[in-house]
Amino acid sequence: MSIDIGKYLEEKRQLVDRYLETHLPPVGTSPAVLHEAIRYSLLAGGKRIRPILTIAAAEAIGPPPLSLPPVACAFEFIHTYSLIHDDLPAMDNDDFRRGKPTNHKVYGDGMAILAGDGLQTMAFEWCSRADLVIDIDPRTQVQIIAELALGSGNDGMVGGQVLDIQAENQQEISLEELQNIHAHKTGKLIRAAVRVGALLSGAGMTQFEQLTKYAEDIGLAFQIADDVLNVTGTREELGKDANTDAERGKQTYPSFYGLEGAKKLAQECADRAIGRLASFDDKADPLRGIAQYIVSRRK
Repeated sequence: MSIDIGKYLEEKRQLVDRYLETHLPPVGTSPAVLHEAIRYSLLAGGKRIRPILTIAAAEAIGPPPLSLPPVACAFEFIHTYSLIHDDLPAMDNDDFRRGKPTNHKVYGDGMAILAGDGLQTMAFEWCSRADLVIDIDPRTQVQIIAELALGSGNDGMVGGQVLDIQAENQQEISLEELQNIHAHKTGKLIRAAVRVGALLSGAGMTQFEQLTKYAEDIGLAFQIADDVLNVTGTREELGKDANTDAERGKQTYPSFYGLEGAKKLAQECADRAIGRLASFDDKADPLRGIAQYIVSRRK
């Protein structure tokens, strides 16, 4: 693998940011405060891992369609909306996100909820707009919208959030329950991001299945790495307060495996994910690099 993954991630992050800035409703669009709150969180930085995974998965199959950027950005809409809602007092009650005061600290709880609602619906709008999604088969477009809904909804990210809330301060939660929480809360949206990229470039059945397994492996690696960083990271590195999981009584992978055991497990997941790509050529090197990046990152 010869790719400079840091350079690749930065190039694609900039591509996503430029597309967002260019195609979002202009500043001052009515209602102005809603669009200001949306921009505040959406354009506050972030790694853009989910849209980049969509791009990288599409590129691993073949030349991606012109419709790739808006569909990839839809995953950032969903992710950012989930962060805004997750930070609310009724949820995790966080004061900082991406190095800035959280949305509700700036705009109030009600506007933060509505900004999240707006982002969620914009994700589906962008995937269905005739002026943005211009060169894919209608049947594939419906599949893409379904993947986005399944990854983010009641049997995906939202369902995982529910399980996570219910598990707080329950000392007897099992490892199996923890795995189920994060397979939904974190894993399903990452899985959808990769699968949508595969759909966009017309992946065959075998390729689609291999990329799905890759996504499931890196989804678990991502969550384990997040749990580790919550213990070892600083607010400057994370862009939010550290060690919050323990303060909220959450069971995590380090609490089951210890810090070093959790790091080892994350690396095993990344290695397994890379192994899923054995039949792919060097066009899949970005996916291989992302798997390793996920477990070695410091933020």
